[in-house]
Order: sequence, then structure tokens, then C-alpha cells
Amino acid sequence: MRQTAAARLRALLLLFAAVTGGLLAGAGPVSAHAALTGSDPQQGAVVDTAPAQVSLTFSEAVALSDGSVRVYDPKGEQVDTGTTTDLGGNTYAVKLHAGLPDGTFTVTYQVVSADSHPVSGAFTFSVGAPSETTVTVSGQEAGGGLVGGLYDVARYAAYAGFILLVGGAAFVLACWPRGAGVRPVQRLVVGGWLTLTAATLATLLMRGSYTGSGKVGDIFDLSLLSDVLQTKTGAALVSRLLLLAAAALFIAVLFGAYVRQDADAADDDADSRAGGDEGSTGKRDLTFGLAIGGGVVAAGLAASWAMAEHASTGIQAGVAMPVDMVHLLAVAAWLGGLAALLVALFRAPADAPVEARAVRRFSRVAFGSVLVLTVTGLYQSWRQVGSWSALTGTSYGQLLLVKVGLVVVLVGIAGISRRWTARLADAPAAPAEQEAPPVITTVASASGDPRRAAQLARQQAAMSAAREKRIRNADAGRTGLRRSVLAEAGVAVVLLAVTTVLTTTEPGRTEEEAQAATSSAQQSDGSGEAGVLSLDMPFDTGGQNGKGVVRVDLDPARVGGNDMHVYVQRPDGKAFDIPEVKIAFTLEEKEIGPLPVVPDHITTGHWSASGVQIPMAGDWEVAVTVRTSDIDQVTVNKNAKIG
Repeated sequence: MRQTAAARLRALLLLFAAVTGGLLAGAGPVSAHAALTGSDPQQGAVVDTAPAQVSLTFSEAVALSDGSVRVYDPKGEQVDTGTTTDLGGNTYAVKLHAGLPDGTFTVTYQVVSADSHPVSGAFTFSVGAPSETTVTVSGQEAGGGLVGGLYDVARYAAYAGFILLVGGAAFVLACWPRGAGVRPVQRLVVGGWLTLTAATLATLLMRGSYTGSGKVGDIFDLSLLSDVLQTKTGAALVSRLLLLAAAALFIAVLFGAYVRQDADAADDDADSRAGGDEGSTGKRDLTFGLAIGGGVVAAGLAASWAMAEHASTGIQAGVAMPVDMVHLLAVAAWLGGLAALLVALFRAPADAPVEARAVRRFSRVAFGSVLVLTVTGLYQSWRQVGSWSALTGTSYGQLLLVKVGLVVVLVGIAGISRRWTARLADAPAAPAEQEAPPVITTVASASGDPRRAAQLARQQAAMSAAREKRIRNADAGRTGLRRSVLAEAGVAVVLLAVTTVLTTTEPGRTEEEAQAATSSAQQSDGSGEAGVLSLDMPFDTGGQNGKGVVRVDLDPARVGGNDMHVYVQRPDGKAFDIPEVKIAFTLEEKEIGPLPVVPDHITTGHWSASGVQIPMAGDWEVAVTVRTSDIDQVTVNKNAKIG
């Protein structure tokens, strides 16, 4: 019945929403696509005199405006001039006022990477000696919060709308011209257009807040919108809206003049209609014009993504952008056509079912799309991942492996669908259904009783639906094909969700290059070689089970940020948990410290802390406080040269 088909389609939409929500919850804020690889002064450095400017170096080019980089003194007063300067080589600077006091200064930055994603962060340096600071840095990353979540939803909706619009229209033109007159197919394509248009408008409005303050109230700030229109992403979104206006004209012709042309061809040349869908010369010309015009619009829509995201940055951008366009068009032809076929199989009228030759045509289109996706996907994977280690060691690589696995599953199910398609081609036509008995009109209905008339209408609709279901189920091949296509669509919505999350994840090649650049910058700061500092300190709190050994590992034991791991073991070497462990660093010769660190408990006998700041090189005292019960604790210490 139609209600059953509608329920299955609703289940697919719920599956898409659930998968998308789960991926959003697991992904958190958008990963930084440009990383801070160096600064002058260095992060955590102590300088003798206040610098005239602060410079920041990123792993790739970024877009920033006045106010993107801010510097605050220990009292929280802004001490930069507000004007940023591009020094070249992905390095940017902001000048500072003269006469700055000694103490710890905080630098905050919020920029937009070349592939349109916002990047934010903060670090400190000190003049003379470290001091307390009143500056509070927001814990929300750029692109996070409510606005970030809404922006991501709009992005995913835009991809889904593009696929339904382009793929559905392509299915009608290339596979099933008669489908242009089928209402459910029309609703699918128009729904794709509406979804893409609404998502693009929402993205354009939210863009300023998304890359800036992250406040919901700033979504309707016209000054921010004006700034967005001057960026590469803003230009891409406006271009997409203009192309959608052309797409609206295309849809009007496809579901208007094209359908009428098809009807005229059927009336004027029934024999030609029986032999194929080509019809008259006028229809062929209109089909050719729609194919050319629709292809240009579809390519332009795909370009609006390629020119503003991953493909537009990094190596071989001139090759990557057209490859990305072809990749998007192939995805739309496959998954959008699959959605149109699903609608045709479940919702097309029983007296005008989708023909076997239309299914065979789509099977060939889908096969060609898979080949194109394989070639373009391999190139994109090489370009974005770069190495085997990034394939398994970065979020992008791991998501890519999930995507590849889903594609393999989808191709496997598509193979089953192709077998059902072959059976459908050889199966005899379903026997003609006898005319449904007319509904007897009662005296009450004749007298105009609205309730009785509504009841009779519902009965007639139920009989008609039951008749259509019997006709559909009479063809075993068509029933099997519906089930396999429904399974394909279920995997496809999961694949779409993973793919859209992948577009907001930092490419593996970029992540590894940023890590290498950051490591190089850390090694160039200070003397000696970077490495892991390990300190073993026996302890005895005096209570029951109070003896053991605490080990502190500091990596890379340099000036600036460090990763710290703390391990607690019994005398026999077996790890065990204690209620509390705290660390403090003191540099007595410079009267710095103690600088307390409270690590997080990871697993049995293991604690960890990241970003442990060592402000300057020297002979540091590392004090570890171990508490083994409510009243039993002891502090042990050891000196070590750090930096």
C-alpha cells in the first residue's frame, strides 16, 4: 500500500537524521584546517623586553581581518593596534603599543583557513618573568556551539538537496522520460531544489557568525553579511543561488513543456511511443536542450563547492577542482538516481509503472558513475591523505576507510539489484487487473451528505490502493528489485552522512604536515635535543599499601607546551590506582613557581595532562604529591634539566 511505501521512505529519512546526528555528536567542533606552526615570541617564551609586534605562522594561507589577532596584558587590557599585516610565507603580524609592562601576555587568534573553515586558538608569552593573568580565553572553538551545529546541518542538507535535484532530473532525462509526468518524482526533484536553496540561504546568513563570534544574534547582522559577500565562500554561495534560479527555470520546463511535448507525441505518433521514448523531432530537440542546459547548471552547482573547499587549496588545485566537480556529479547521478528509482518503484501509479528498459538504463548509468567515482576518489584520497600512516593515524583517513567500506557494501547490493533487473527484463508483463467494481452511490451521498461522501471517498481510495498493491506484487522481479533498491538507499543515506562529515575534517596530509612543522618549530627553540624526560620517584605514605613508585614522563621536555604522563606502580611493578596525584614545577633560580598541574585519570595507574607549559629552560624541581588514602599522603621530588 501507499502508506507502507511512505512509512519506508520516512524510515530512511529518520535513519539519515540519526546517522547525521550521531556523527555530529562524535565529531565535535570542526577540526582546524590550518594549524599554528610558529610564533614570535614563541609560545611560553620569556623575553627580556616587550616586542614591537607579535607574528603568527600557519601551515597554510589564512584569511584574517583587523581584530583577528588580539594581544592582552596581565590585567586583561588589549595592547595591540588592531591592524594585521601579511608578512608573506603564511606569516601574519599585529603591532603592539609601546611601554608595555612586565608579566604574562595572552595572544588570541581567529582566522579562516583557505578551505573556508574557521580556526581559533590562544597562547601566552612573558616579558621579564611570568606572572598571574586575568585573561579568560573562551573554551569554545571556532565553528562550534549552536551556530556551528546549525551551520553543519545546513551543509549536509545542501549536499542532500544537490543530489536529489541533479540525480533526480538526470534519472528522468536519461532513463525514464515518462517519469517527468509522475507526481512523486516531481516532488522529489522539486524537494531537492527547495532543500538546496533553503540550505544555501541559511549557510550564507550564518557564515559571518560561524567564522566570527558564534552568537545566534549575529546571524542577521547585515554588516557581517556584507563582509561575507566579499570572501571566496560568500561568492561561491551567491553563485549557487544564481544557478538555482536557472535550475528553477529548468524544472519548470522539464515538468511543464517537456511533459506536454511527451503527451502530444503520444497522441500524434502512438507507434513511435510503442517503440521507444524518443517521440517526435520536437521532443528530441527539447530533450537535447534540457540535457545541455541542465548539465551546465549542474556543473556550476558542483563548482560552487569545489572552488571554496578542500579542492581549492593544497597541491594541484588546478586539477583537483575539476576532478572534485566530476566526483560530485557522479555521486549525484548514482545516489540521486537511486532515490528517484526508489520513488518510482514504490510510488508510481500502477497504470504507469517504471519500465524495465528505464531500470536497465539506470543500471548502466550507475555502473558508469561507480567507475568515475573510483578514479576520482583514488586521486582525491592520494591528494588529501598523502601517506599510509595518515590513512590510519588521522581522523580524515579513518573516515575515508569507513566511506570506502560503505561504498563496497553499496556496490555489493547494487550487484544484487542488477540481477533483479535482468529478471525484470525477462519477466512477462503482469496480468491486467480487472476493473474495480464501481462504488454504489447511496441516497445519502446523492442528497449531499458530506460525511457519507467523505466515507465513500476513503473507501474508494483504499480499494484503489489495494488494487495498485496487487498489481505491483504480481511481478516477483519488480518486488525483489524494490527490496534491493530500498537496501541500497539505506546504505546510501549513511554514506552521504559520512561523506559530508569528511568534508569538514582536516585532510590527513595537512594534519601530518602541520604536526611536522610544529615539531620542527619546537626543536628549533632552546638548546639540546628534544626527547622524553622520565623521572622515577619511590614514595611511602606510611599507611596500608602506601609504598610504590611514581614515574613522570614529560614529552618533549622543551620550553613551551608538553605532554605529561604519570604512572603509579607497586614495588612489584604492578599498576594500581590512588585517590589523588598532583605535580608542581619550580625553577628556584628564577623564582618561578610552583606551577601546579593536576593530570586527568586515564586508566589504572595512569594519569595524563596535555599542554603543560614550561616558560623557560633551566634546572627545574618536579614535585609529586601522592595521596593513598583520606589521610595518608607524601610529596616526593627530583630535579631535572628541562629545555
